[in-house]
Amino acid sequence: MIPHVTAKAKHPPCSRAETLEQRLACLADAGPQAISDRLDQLEREWSAGRMTKATLGVLIVAGLALTAVSNPWWLILPAIGAFFLLQYLFTRTSWLGSMFHEMGYRSGGEIEQEKLALRALRGDFRHLPTLHDIETHEDISRLEGEGGIVIEPEEHKVDPREAVKEVIQATK
Repeated sequence: MIPHVTAKAKHPPCSRAETLEQRLACLADAGPQAISDRLDQLEREWSAGRMTKATLGVLIVAGLALTAVSNPWWLILPAIGAFFLLQYLFTRTSWLGSMFHEMGYRSGGEIEQEKLALRALRGDFRHLPTLHDIETHEDISRLEGEGGIVIEPEEHKVDPREAVKEVIQATK
């Protein structure tokens, strides 16, 4: 009797790879759909900072609700929450955020780095102008002033302002 073969997953579980480099290599090997799926997962991923803010918000609201229905001593919870929120605001790190980071939540910067790398691997920025596509008016003026031959480039050079607009739109 032939053992039952289960259907293979659409793509390997690359999101569990240990390092960013391993994860990106796995996703690049799995193809564009795997990259799109991972980008969708990253859009829903909560960072350590987001968890910190959500926890502090719940602490403040719960403390105020308990104070309203029970005892004024519950105001200690919103006070603690506000203290940690202020600490997070002024230092961009907090004890609670560090705890979430140790629990496996990544920083927002780490999540954004992976998203940007995946978009670059997928080719999202291929059509965008680069610094080499922008015509440098100073170089052309200097070349003409020195008596050099000005050859029109085969490719159309992009206006720097237009290039910046395209790049900003693509990275949204």
